Amino acid sequence: MPLKSKLLLIILDGVPYRNWRRLMGNLEGWVQSGEARVWQMRSVLPSTSACCYASIHTGVPPQVHGIHSNEVRFRVEQPDLFSEITRAGGKTGAVTHSYWSEFFNRCPFDLVEDMEYDEPGGPITHGRFHTMTGYNNKNQMTPSDIDLFATLTMLTKRFSIDYGILHTCTLDSMGHRYGHDCIEMDHACYAMDGMLAAFLPRWRAAGYEVIVTADHGQTDRGHHGGREDEQQDFALYYFGTASGPESSVLLDQLQLAPTILGRLGVPVPSTMTARAFLE
Repeated sequence: MPLKSKLLLIILDGVPYRNWRRLMGNLEGWVQSGEARVWQMRSVLPSTSACCYASIHTGVPPQVHGIHSNEVRFRVEQPDLFSEITRAGGKTGAVTHSYWSEFFNRCPFDLVEDMEYDEPGGPITHGRFHTMTGYNNKNQMTPSDIDLFATLTMLTKRFSIDYGILHTCTLDSMGHRYGHDCIEMDHACYAMDGMLAAFLPRWRAAGYEVIVTADHGQTDRGHHGGREDEQQDFALYYFGTASGPESSVLLDQLQLAPTILGRLGVPVPSTMTARAFLE
């Protein structure tokens, strides 16, 4: 049986709420025109990248799935979006940092075997990954975002995936280097917004609902991980036909996984106890 709908999740790593709303002119333009809706969402704690990645897909906090820092990596035990969508007969795709492959397919990541794979049995049916090996403040080691957007689009065309995730660390890396209140970050958000805008109408025309959001926020000093609105809060933009709460409602990151399963018509496992925010 085909799934109820198709959905793409776009994760722009490390962008605080205010920078979404003031610098992402294309996304905000679609909200203004009524083609998208936007909410504020709050991350789990710690508001550290790997912890948030695991929570986004399992719907449980780090204190349950056990990924407590970027240095702790293993195949998580809880049901996740990839496993449940594949179990329901759907096809999944990932264009992300290699951490996602380790958390939801197999660990440790093998540079030769796991950089690119197509495995009908899933849980990640079609994976295209990058590692950022050698990353530091002087060399971000991030792929071009337009290349990542194009790769996800290729997966939608070549394999007709039902669910796809794209994750890019460019803005997070820029934030760590410069902080989020500077000329460099203004331009980085502007460039990302423009690159993304070239693909969003194409994904919508292909029948996909699209969610664009972050994993966590970041401070003007380039930090996240702790408990603070700037570190935890970010925007979530939704392109689709579902109804949702009032725009003033603060969403919880743990709601994301059950919401996506609900949109696809996939049963939500009992471990995902947060309430879906789209109907």
